[in-house]
Amino acid sequence: MAGDLRHRRPGGADAGGEEGDGGAEEAAAKAGPPSGVEEAGAERGRKEALGWLEWSRGWMGVVGEFFFQRIAASHLANPLELPPLDGVSVIVTGATSGIGLEIARQLAQAGAHLVMAVRRPKVAHELIQKWQNEQTEVSMPLNIEVMELDLISLDSVARFADTWNARMTPLHVLINNAGIFTIGEPQRFTKDGYEEHIQVNHLAPALLAMLLLPSLIRGSPSRIINVNSVMHTIGFVDAEDMNLTSGKHKYKSWLGYSNSKLAQVKFSSIFHKRIPAEAGVHIVCSSPGIVHTNVARDLPKILVAGYRFIPYFIFDPQEGSRSTLFAATDPQVPEYCETLKSEDWPVCACINYDCNPMNASEEAHNLETSQLVWEKTLEMIGLPSDALEKLIEGEPVQCRYGQQKAE
Repeated sequence: MAGDLRHRRPGGADAGGEEGDGGAEEAAAKAGPPSGVEEAGAERGRKEALGWLEWSRGWMGVVGEFFFQRIAASHLANPLELPPLDGVSVIVTGATSGIGLEIARQLAQAGAHLVMAVRRPKVAHELIQKWQNEQTEVSMPLNIEVMELDLISLDSVARFADTWNARMTPLHVLINNAGIFTIGEPQRFTKDGYEEHIQVNHLAPALLAMLLLPSLIRGSPSRIINVNSVMHTIGFVDAEDMNLTSGKHKYKSWLGYSNSKLAQVKFSSIFHKRIPAEAGVHIVCSSPGIVHTNVARDLPKILVAGYRFIPYFIFDPQEGSRSTLFAATDPQVPEYCETLKSEDWPVCACINYDCNPMNASEEAHNLETSQLVWEKTLEMIGLPSDALEKLIEGEPVQCRYGQQKAE
Protein backbone atom coordinates (compact mmCIF):
# COMPACT_ATOMS: atom_id res chain seq x y z
CA MET A 1 0.00 0.00 0.00
CA ALA A 2 1.16 3.51 -0.74
CA GLY A 3 0.96 6.36 1.73
CA ASP A 4 -1.95 8.77 2.11
CA LEU A 5 -1.33 11.66 -0.28
CA ARG A 6 -4.35 13.77 0.41
CA HIS A 7 -3.20 15.73 3.44
CA ARG A 8 0.49 15.79 2.69
CA ARG A 9 2.86 18.19 1.05
CA PRO A 10 6.02 17.00 -0.70
CA GLY A 11 9.36 16.27 0.90
CA GLY A 12 8.30 16.61 4.52
CA ALA A 13 7.06 20.16 3.96
CA ASP A 14 4.61 19.82 6.85
CA ALA A 15 7.63 19.91 9.14
CA GLY A 16 9.13 22.98 7.50
CA GLY A 17 10.61 21.47 4.34
CA GLU A 18 13.97 20.00 3.51
CA GLU A 19 17.19 21.90 4.01
CA GLY A 20 17.31 24.83 1.60
CA ASP A 21 13.58 24.60 0.83
CA GLY A 22 12.15 26.70 3.65
CA GLY A 23 11.27 30.38 3.88
CA ALA A 24 12.37 31.45 0.39
CA GLU A 25 10.20 28.79 -1.24
CA GLU A 26 7.20 29.62 0.92
CA ALA A 27 7.52 33.29 0.03
CA ALA A 28 7.79 32.40 -3.64
CA ALA A 29 4.74 30.15 -3.34
CA LYS A 30 2.66 32.92 -1.79
CA ALA A 31 3.76 35.37 -4.46
CA GLY A 32 2.41 33.15 -7.26
CA PRO A 33 3.68 33.11 -10.85
CA PRO A 34 4.82 36.46 -12.24
CA SER A 35 2.53 38.16 -14.71
CA GLY A 36 5.47 38.96 -17.00
CA VAL A 37 9.21 38.67 -17.28
CA GLU A 38 10.41 41.20 -14.74
CA GLU A 39 13.93 42.49 -14.77
CA ALA A 40 14.99 40.74 -11.59
CA GLY A 41 13.43 37.49 -12.72
CA ALA A 42 15.13 37.70 -16.08
CA GLU A 43 18.45 38.20 -14.36
CA ARG A 44 17.91 35.10 -12.25
CA GLY A 45 16.83 33.20 -15.33
CA ARG A 46 20.09 34.00 -17.09
CA LYS A 47 22.50 32.72 -14.47
CA GLU A 48 24.84 30.30 -16.11
CA ALA A 49 24.57 27.17 -13.97
CA LEU A 50 23.55 25.67 -10.69
CA GLY A 51 25.57 26.64 -7.67
CA TRP A 52 28.04 23.99 -6.55
CA LEU A 53 25.98 23.29 -3.42
CA GLU A 54 22.79 22.68 -5.40
CA TRP A 55 24.67 20.56 -7.94
CA SER A 56 26.36 18.49 -5.22
CA ARG A 57 23.07 17.99 -3.42
CA GLY A 58 21.53 16.78 -6.67
CA TRP A 59 24.24 14.19 -7.25
CA MET A 60 23.93 13.05 -3.63
CA GLY A 61 20.25 12.50 -4.30
CA VAL A 62 21.03 10.41 -7.38
CA VAL A 63 23.53 8.26 -5.48
CA GLY A 64 21.20 7.97 -2.47
CA GLU A 65 18.34 6.85 -4.67
CA PHE A 66 20.54 4.20 -6.21
CA PHE A 67 21.49 2.63 -2.88
CA PHE A 68 18.27 3.05 -0.93
CA GLN A 69 15.38 2.94 -3.43
CA ARG A 70 14.70 -0.75 -2.93
CA ILE A 71 14.52 -0.32 0.85
CA ALA A 72 12.30 2.77 0.56
CA ALA A 73 9.90 0.98 -1.79
CA SER A 74 9.88 -2.35 0.07
CA HIS A 75 6.29 -1.75 1.23
CA LEU A 76 4.97 -1.79 -2.35
CA ALA A 77 3.50 -4.84 -4.02
CA ASN A 78 5.12 -5.93 -7.27
CA PRO A 79 3.24 -5.67 -9.53
CA LEU A 80 1.26 -2.78 -8.10
CA GLU A 81 -2.39 -3.66 -7.53
CA LEU A 82 -4.59 -1.56 -9.81
CA PRO A 83 -8.30 -0.76 -9.51
CA PRO A 84 -10.67 -1.90 -12.29
CA LEU A 85 -10.22 0.49 -15.22
CA ASP A 86 -13.17 -0.42 -17.44
CA GLY A 87 -14.27 2.64 -19.40
CA VAL A 88 -11.01 4.53 -18.78
CA SER A 89 -9.12 5.68 -21.89
CA VAL A 90 -5.35 5.94 -21.54
CA ILE A 91 -2.70 7.02 -24.05
CA VAL A 92 0.81 5.76 -23.29
CA THR A 93 3.77 6.96 -25.35
CA GLY A 94 6.78 4.69 -25.80
CA ALA A 95 4.73 1.61 -24.90
CA THR A 96 6.83 -1.05 -26.65
CA SER A 97 9.85 -1.31 -24.35
CA GLY A 98 11.11 -0.81 -20.82
CA ILE A 99 8.91 0.92 -18.27
CA GLY A 100 6.38 1.95 -20.92
CA LEU A 101 5.77 -1.66 -21.94
CA GLU A 102 5.03 -2.62 -18.32
CA ILE A 103 2.77 0.40 -17.83
CA ALA A 104 0.81 -0.46 -20.98
CA ARG A 105 0.50 -4.16 -20.22
CA GLN A 106 -0.78 -3.66 -16.69
CA LEU A 107 -3.27 -0.95 -17.67
CA ALA A 108 -4.67 -3.14 -20.43
CA GLN A 109 -4.98 -6.13 -18.12
CA ALA A 110 -6.85 -3.92 -15.62
CA GLY A 111 -9.48 -3.26 -18.29
CA ALA A 112 -8.47 0.16 -19.61
CA HIS A 113 -8.96 1.22 -23.19
CA LEU A 114 -5.26 1.47 -23.97
CA VAL A 115 -3.84 3.48 -26.85
CA MET A 116 -0.23 2.58 -27.58
CA ALA A 117 1.28 5.72 -29.12
CA VAL A 118 4.45 4.35 -30.66
CA ARG A 119 7.06 4.83 -33.32
CA ARG A 120 6.96 1.16 -34.42
CA PRO A 121 3.34 -0.02 -34.77
CA LYS A 122 4.38 -3.51 -35.91
CA VAL A 123 6.16 -4.16 -32.62
CA ALA A 124 3.12 -2.93 -30.70
CA HIS A 125 0.80 -5.30 -32.59
CA GLU A 126 3.14 -8.21 -31.81
CA LEU A 127 3.04 -7.32 -28.13
CA ILE A 128 -0.75 -7.15 -28.14
CA GLN A 129 -0.93 -10.63 -29.65
CA LYS A 130 1.48 -11.93 -27.01
CA TRP A 131 -0.49 -10.37 -24.15
CA GLN A 132 -3.76 -11.70 -25.55
CA ASN A 133 -2.30 -15.21 -25.79
CA GLU A 134 -1.30 -14.97 -22.14
CA GLN A 135 -4.89 -14.24 -21.09
CA THR A 136 -6.94 -17.17 -19.86
CA GLU A 137 -9.74 -18.49 -22.02
CA VAL A 138 -12.39 -16.91 -19.78
CA SER A 139 -10.79 -13.47 -19.85
CA MET A 140 -12.24 -10.67 -21.90
CA PRO A 141 -10.21 -9.56 -24.94
CA LEU A 142 -7.84 -6.71 -24.21
CA ASN A 143 -9.11 -3.32 -25.35
CA ILE A 144 -5.99 -1.99 -27.08
CA GLU A 145 -5.33 0.03 -30.20
CA VAL A 146 -2.14 1.27 -31.80
CA MET A 147 -1.51 4.75 -33.16
CA GLU A 148 1.70 5.94 -34.73
CA LEU A 149 3.57 8.73 -32.96
CA ASP A 150 7.18 9.81 -33.43
CA LEU A 151 8.34 12.36 -30.87
CA ILE A 152 11.36 13.21 -32.99
CA SER A 153 8.87 15.04 -35.25
CA LEU A 154 6.59 17.77 -33.92
CA ASP A 155 4.50 17.41 -37.08
CA SER A 156 3.85 13.79 -36.04
CA VAL A 157 2.78 14.96 -32.58
CA ALA A 158 0.34 17.54 -33.98
CA ARG A 159 -1.15 15.03 -36.44
CA PHE A 160 -1.61 12.47 -33.68
CA ALA A 161 -3.46 15.00 -31.51
CA ASP A 162 -5.63 16.12 -34.44
CA THR A 163 -6.60 12.51 -35.16
CA TRP A 164 -7.51 11.77 -31.56
CA ASN A 165 -9.40 15.04 -30.98
CA ALA A 166 -11.42 14.47 -34.14
CA ARG A 167 -13.08 11.49 -32.45
CA MET A 168 -14.72 13.87 -29.95
CA THR A 169 -14.31 11.20 -27.28
CA PRO A 170 -12.99 11.67 -23.74
CA LEU A 171 -9.40 11.00 -22.74
CA HIS A 172 -8.91 10.20 -19.08
CA VAL A 173 -5.15 9.72 -18.77
CA LEU A 174 -2.18 10.79 -20.91
CA ILE A 175 1.09 9.15 -19.87
CA ASN A 176 4.11 10.86 -21.41
CA ASN A 177 6.53 7.99 -20.89
CA ALA A 178 8.69 7.95 -24.01
CA GLY A 179 12.12 9.53 -23.70
CA ILE A 180 15.73 9.21 -24.77
CA PHE A 181 19.14 9.30 -23.10
CA THR A 182 21.79 9.07 -25.84
CA ILE A 183 24.64 8.09 -23.57
CA GLY A 184 28.09 9.21 -24.62
CA GLU A 185 27.01 10.27 -28.11
CA PRO A 186 27.65 13.65 -29.76
CA GLN A 187 25.01 16.35 -29.72
CA ARG A 188 22.31 15.78 -32.33
CA PHE A 189 19.42 17.87 -33.57
CA THR A 190 16.03 16.93 -34.96
CA LYS A 191 14.65 18.10 -38.29
CA ASP A 192 12.71 20.67 -36.28
CA GLY A 193 16.03 22.21 -35.26
CA TYR A 194 16.03 21.20 -31.59
CA GLU A 195 18.52 19.22 -29.53
CA GLU A 196 17.20 15.66 -29.33
CA HIS A 197 16.88 15.38 -25.55
CA ILE A 198 14.98 18.64 -25.19
CA GLN A 199 12.59 17.75 -28.02
CA VAL A 200 11.83 14.12 -27.16
CA ASN A 201 11.82 14.48 -23.36
CA HIS A 202 10.18 17.90 -23.06
CA LEU A 203 8.97 19.75 -26.16
CA ALA A 204 7.08 16.88 -27.82
CA PRO A 205 5.31 15.76 -24.61
CA ALA A 206 4.45 19.41 -23.87
CA LEU A 207 2.92 19.87 -27.33
CA LEU A 208 1.02 16.58 -27.05
CA ALA A 209 -0.44 17.52 -23.65
CA MET A 210 -1.44 20.99 -24.82
CA LEU A 211 -3.12 19.82 -28.01
CA LEU A 212 -4.97 16.97 -26.26
CA LEU A 213 -6.48 19.33 -23.68
CA PRO A 214 -9.92 19.34 -25.39
CA SER A 215 -10.11 15.56 -25.06
CA LEU A 216 -8.74 15.62 -21.51
CA ILE A 217 -11.38 18.17 -20.52
CA ARG A 218 -14.06 15.88 -21.99
CA GLY A 219 -12.65 13.12 -19.79
CA SER A 220 -12.58 15.27 -16.65
CA PRO A 221 -11.44 14.45 -14.04
CA SER A 222 -8.39 13.49 -16.07
CA ARG A 223 -4.63 13.33 -15.61
CA ILE A 224 -1.41 14.11 -17.44
CA ILE A 225 1.42 11.97 -16.09
CA ASN A 226 4.97 12.90 -17.09
CA VAL A 227 7.57 10.22 -16.39
CA ASN A 228 10.47 12.22 -15.02
CA SER A 229 13.76 11.37 -13.28
CA VAL A 230 15.86 12.11 -10.20
CA MET A 231 18.36 13.43 -12.76
CA HIS A 232 16.32 16.64 -12.96
CA THR A 233 18.04 17.62 -9.69
CA ILE A 234 21.37 18.14 -11.47
CA GLY A 235 19.85 20.04 -14.38
CA PHE A 236 19.65 23.74 -15.11
CA VAL A 237 17.55 25.33 -17.82
CA ASP A 238 18.51 28.55 -19.57
CA ALA A 239 15.37 29.51 -21.47
CA GLU A 240 17.49 31.34 -24.04
CA ASP A 241 19.74 28.32 -24.60
CA MET A 242 17.42 25.31 -24.54
CA ASN A 243 19.45 23.72 -27.35
CA LEU A 244 22.72 24.01 -25.41
CA THR A 245 24.44 25.73 -28.32
CA SER A 246 25.66 28.96 -26.71
CA GLY A 247 29.03 27.47 -25.77
CA LYS A 248 28.64 28.33 -22.07
CA HIS A 249 28.96 24.65 -21.20
CA LYS A 250 30.57 21.74 -23.00
CA TYR A 251 27.81 19.45 -24.19
CA LYS A 252 27.46 16.13 -22.37
CA SER A 253 24.64 13.69 -22.88
CA TRP A 254 23.84 13.64 -19.15
CA LEU A 255 23.60 17.45 -19.25
CA GLY A 256 21.15 17.35 -22.16
CA TYR A 257 19.09 14.69 -20.40
CA SER A 258 18.98 16.29 -16.94
CA ASN A 259 18.20 19.73 -18.39
CA SER A 260 15.31 18.30 -20.42
CA LYS A 261 13.85 16.61 -17.34
CA LEU A 262 14.08 19.81 -15.30
CA ALA A 263 12.43 21.74 -18.14
CA GLN A 264 9.59 19.24 -18.01
CA VAL A 265 9.04 19.82 -14.27
CA LYS A 266 9.16 23.60 -14.71
CA PHE A 267 6.72 23.62 -17.62
CA SER A 268 4.40 21.19 -15.80
CA SER A 269 4.39 23.43 -12.74
CA ILE A 270 3.20 26.51 -14.63
CA PHE A 271 0.75 24.33 -16.60
CA HIS A 272 -0.63 23.02 -13.29
CA LYS A 273 -1.02 26.52 -11.83
CA ARG A 274 -2.77 27.92 -14.91
CA ILE A 275 -5.38 25.21 -15.41
CA PRO A 276 -8.53 26.26 -13.54
CA ALA A 277 -9.89 23.76 -11.03
CA GLU A 278 -13.18 23.48 -12.92
CA ALA A 279 -11.33 22.08 -15.98
CA GLY A 280 -10.55 18.98 -13.92
CA VAL A 281 -7.19 18.21 -15.54
CA HIS A 282 -4.44 17.27 -13.09
CA ILE A 283 -0.70 17.19 -13.83
CA VAL A 284 1.79 14.90 -12.10
CA CYS A 285 5.49 14.17 -12.59
CA SER A 286 6.42 10.64 -11.53
CA SER A 287 9.92 9.35 -10.82
CA PRO A 288 10.38 5.63 -11.60
CA GLY A 289 13.63 5.25 -9.68
CA ILE A 290 16.83 3.91 -11.18
CA VAL A 291 15.74 1.13 -13.49
CA HIS A 292 17.83 -1.57 -15.12
CA THR A 293 18.65 -0.33 -18.64
CA ASN A 294 21.77 0.13 -20.73
CA VAL A 295 22.06 3.86 -20.05
CA ALA A 296 24.59 3.80 -17.21
CA ARG A 297 27.89 4.50 -18.95
CA ASP A 298 27.76 8.29 -18.55
CA LEU A 299 26.87 8.26 -14.86
CA PRO A 300 29.35 8.59 -11.95
CA LYS A 301 31.76 5.69 -11.63
CA ILE A 302 30.18 4.48 -8.40
CA LEU A 303 26.82 4.11 -10.19
CA VAL A 304 28.40 2.46 -13.21
CA ALA A 305 29.98 -0.10 -10.90
CA GLY A 306 26.63 -0.62 -9.24
CA TYR A 307 24.90 -1.31 -12.55
CA ARG A 308 27.51 -3.94 -13.36
CA PHE A 309 28.11 -5.61 -10.03
CA ILE A 310 25.23 -4.80 -7.65
CA PRO A 311 22.00 -5.50 -9.57
CA TYR A 312 20.11 -5.89 -6.30
CA PHE A 313 19.84 -2.11 -5.96
CA ILE A 314 18.32 -1.49 -9.38
CA PHE A 315 14.63 -1.80 -10.21
CA ASP A 316 13.42 -3.96 -13.07
CA PRO A 317 10.89 -2.34 -15.44
CA GLN A 318 7.91 -3.74 -13.57
CA GLU A 319 9.15 -2.18 -10.33
CA GLY A 320 9.96 1.03 -12.18
CA SER A 321 6.39 1.25 -13.51
CA ARG A 322 4.76 1.44 -10.08
CA SER A 323 4.99 5.18 -9.40
CA THR A 324 3.52 6.06 -12.79
CA LEU A 325 0.72 3.52 -12.47
CA PHE A 326 -0.04 4.88 -9.01
CA ALA A 327 -0.09 8.47 -10.31
CA ALA A 328 -2.36 7.43 -13.17
CA THR A 329 -4.91 5.39 -11.21
CA ASP A 330 -4.96 6.13 -7.48
CA PRO A 331 -8.12 8.01 -6.41
CA GLN A 332 -6.16 10.24 -4.01
CA VAL A 333 -4.15 11.93 -6.75
CA PRO A 334 -6.67 14.53 -8.01
CA GLU A 335 -7.41 15.74 -4.49
CA TYR A 336 -3.69 15.92 -3.75
CA CYS A 337 -3.11 18.04 -6.87
CA GLU A 338 -5.91 20.39 -5.88
CA THR A 339 -4.52 20.68 -2.35
CA LEU A 340 -1.15 21.80 -3.71
CA LYS A 341 -2.86 24.28 -6.01
CA SER A 342 -5.00 25.73 -3.23
CA GLU A 343 -1.89 26.21 -1.07
CA ASP A 344 -0.11 27.86 -4.02
CA TRP A 345 2.70 25.32 -3.88
CA PRO A 346 5.17 26.39 -6.59
CA VAL A 347 5.70 22.94 -8.16
CA CYS A 348 3.23 20.49 -9.63
CA ALA A 349 2.55 17.22 -7.82
CA CYS A 350 5.56 14.89 -7.91
CA ILE A 351 5.30 11.19 -7.00
CA ASN A 352 8.45 9.31 -6.04
CA TYR A 353 9.42 5.74 -6.91
CA ASP A 354 7.93 4.63 -3.54
CA CYS A 355 4.51 6.07 -4.49
CA ASN A 356 4.80 8.86 -1.92
CA PRO A 357 5.05 12.63 -2.50
CA MET A 358 8.49 13.93 -3.36
CA ASN A 359 9.94 17.41 -3.46
CA ALA A 360 11.44 18.58 -6.73
CA SER A 361 14.84 20.24 -6.78
CA GLU A 362 15.44 23.72 -5.42
CA GLU A 363 15.87 25.02 -8.96
CA ALA A 364 12.46 23.59 -9.88
CA HIS A 365 10.92 25.93 -7.29
CA ASN A 366 12.22 29.03 -9.07
CA LEU A 367 8.98 30.49 -10.41
CA GLU A 368 10.71 33.19 -12.46
CA THR A 369 12.72 30.73 -14.50
CA SER A 370 9.75 28.37 -14.71
CA GLN A 371 7.73 31.19 -16.27
CA LEU A 372 10.53 31.80 -18.78
CA VAL A 373 10.62 28.09 -19.65
CA TRP A 374 6.82 28.10 -20.10
CA GLU A 375 6.93 31.05 -22.49
CA LYS A 376 9.92 29.77 -24.46
CA THR A 377 8.45 26.27 -24.73
CA LEU A 378 5.21 27.59 -26.22
CA GLU A 379 7.25 29.53 -28.75
CA MET A 380 9.35 26.47 -29.65
CA ILE A 381 6.36 24.15 -30.09
CA GLY A 382 4.58 26.66 -32.30
CA LEU A 383 1.70 27.71 -30.04
CA PRO A 384 0.60 31.26 -29.22
CA SER A 385 1.09 32.58 -25.70
CA ASP A 386 -2.66 32.40 -25.01
CA ALA A 387 -3.05 28.83 -26.32
CA LEU A 388 -3.93 27.34 -22.94
CA GLU A 389 -6.70 29.82 -22.27
CA LYS A 390 -8.18 29.36 -25.75
CA LEU A 391 -8.08 25.56 -25.57
CA ILE A 392 -9.81 25.59 -22.17
CA GLU A 393 -12.54 27.82 -23.61
CA GLY A 394 -12.97 25.47 -26.57
CA GLU A 395 -11.63 27.96 -29.09
CA PRO A 396 -9.48 26.87 -32.07
CA VAL A 397 -5.73 27.37 -31.78
CA GLN A 398 -3.36 27.52 -34.72
CA CYS A 399 -0.25 25.37 -34.25
CA ARG A 400 2.80 25.84 -36.44
CA TYR A 401 3.13 22.06 -36.75
CA GLY A 402 0.79 19.53 -38.33
CA GLN A 403 -1.76 20.01 -41.08
CA GLN A 404 -4.85 21.18 -39.22
CA LYS A 405 -5.97 23.49 -36.44
CA ALA A 406 -6.07 22.10 -32.92
CA GLU A 407 -9.65 22.38 -31.65
